Amino acid sequence: MTFELSREHEEFRRVVREFAEGEIAPHAAQWDREHHLPTDVVQKMGKLGLMGLTAPEEYGGAGEDGDFTSLCVAIEEIGRVDQSMGITLEAAVGLGINPILTFGDAEQKERWLPDLVAGEALAGFGLTEPGAGSDAGATRTRAELVAGEWVVNGAKQFITNSGSELTSCVTVTARTGTTVGSSGDERAEISAFIIPADAPGFTVEPAYDKLGWHASDTHPLTLEDVHVPEENLLGERGRGFAQFLATLDDGRIAIAALAVGCIQACLDACLKYAGERQTFGVPIGRKQGVAFQVADLDVMLQASRLLVYKAASIKDAMRDGAGPKPSELRQAASVAKLYATESAVTATRIATQVFGGYGFMEEYPVARLYRDAKVLEIGEGTSEVQRMLIARGLGLPVE
Repeated sequence: MTFELSREHEEFRRVVREFAEGEIAPHAAQWDREHHLPTDVVQKMGKLGLMGLTAPEEYGGAGEDGDFTSLCVAIEEIGRVDQSMGITLEAAVGLGINPILTFGDAEQKERWLPDLVAGEALAGFGLTEPGAGSDAGATRTRAELVAGEWVVNGAKQFITNSGSELTSCVTVTARTGTTVGSSGDERAEISAFIIPADAPGFTVEPAYDKLGWHASDTHPLTLEDVHVPEENLLGERGRGFAQFLATLDDGRIAIAALAVGCIQACLDACLKYAGERQTFGVPIGRKQGVAFQVADLDVMLQASRLLVYKAASIKDAMRDGAGPKPSELRQAASVAKLYATESAVTATRIATQVFGGYGFMEEYPVARLYRDAKVLEIGEGTSEVQRMLIARGLGLPVE
């Protein structure tokens, strides 16, 4: 198995880069200042086919012409000019489309996927709760089956794409009972549901005032006696937690691709600035103190990119029926996510230092990158969770 990008992938990269530099880059700083998600640009990404890269043709997707690697390329290139729009794309596909595409029945797919794949709608992914972040199994949201309807009560937090004018639904996890484990202990039975955005009792709370990702749509959600039809159960009853964890394996690779875009942006900015900025009569790039740091950026970029596309190639090979096992994907996803996101945070620190006082000014993009990068180490599984998963993959019984 090879994880080198094909000629088609590189040609696709050029198309996405042209779009990103023309439609997003000139406006990214303004969107960031105004905390504005440009839904018209989201729709343009849909028309370009970016939302449908992993979806079948019957729902408007790329079918056999698309793959997960292409999605990572797109996220990297969009994230290179704007991390907020990069996470909007990542969440739209990996967290919005993917659960319905993977676990939904024929009717659910037919109802929700065409608009999501076209970029005419967005979907959120409601796993995290106020008291259940990394410990997602501690979900307190509950769903009770009453007279052929599920009645859902609870709260979710940090949910991307959940409150925009394009949001059509949010998939959520909820307790639906208890089960008895092999050792006789009782465990929560967690199932997943599709909640329409206009369901009575479903409240999108005011958007968060975040450190970064200012143009990304992120809200807490409240569900108070939300009634949805019995057929809105997503996948098997009691399998919601496992389904959402499987969804996160893909999402971690995609977040790592977003981190690669961040590192690339830092390297691009530093190379340009180090060649132009003069001190003591010469460009600062002649000074080892600067040049060596820029060299480190390139090392982090190349290593991160290889890890991301190795993991993406495993995902694509599994789709094609090849040999990799889910455990191999899980390990590769966690390794890529851990290394790339921590490297991105380091890269933004280096870039800010190379720019000196100007790096602290919002006039320059490195300041925005610095703010945006930190959450990469947190979203879709913290660095600590990734280390735990990697250690378990190595056979260590770590808790």
